Amino acid sequence: MAAYIESNNNNDVAEEKKQFIAVKLSSEIYGIDIGYVDTIVRMQKITRVPKAQSYFKGVINLRGEIVPVMSIRLKMGFEDDVFTNASRIIILKIEDQGKLGVIVDEVKEVVNLGEDEIDKPSHDTKENKHSFINGIGKNGNDLISLFDINAMTEEN
Repeated sequence: MAAYIESNNNNDVAEEKKQFIAVKLSSEIYGIDIGYVDTIVRMQKITRVPKAQSYFKGVINLRGEIVPVMSIRLKMGFEDDVFTNASRIIILKIEDQGKLGVIVDEVKEVVNLGEDEIDKPSHDTKENKHSFINGIGKNGNDLISLFDINAMTEEN
């Protein structure tokens, strides 16, 4: 699905870069494809829902719409979230599921990555269904683990 833009010098073909929101979870940086991002909001009161999965924090009222909120940390098996002034809820638009909020420790920046700056994981993701990473982006000297949003938001 890469789009190509023709440049003026010798008809070289330049690739279009994908944009990712770089977020911090624990001490690691992860990337969320900006195409999935609806909005980013500050932490707010999350209403718990009885008998939900442990990583499901509850729901929030976002401008009159009820949006479920999930802890990426708990879904990935990390320690529970610690909320700070930098904590945010990223509202994702997921094709078949509507909106979903995910909690991150901090939103860092928007990064642009070309296909040559993204390495696909060497393991077979079909066999490892608990892998939420579908690539590693190289942003200067930093490595950004790129989330597979569909795998992360599947119920299991």
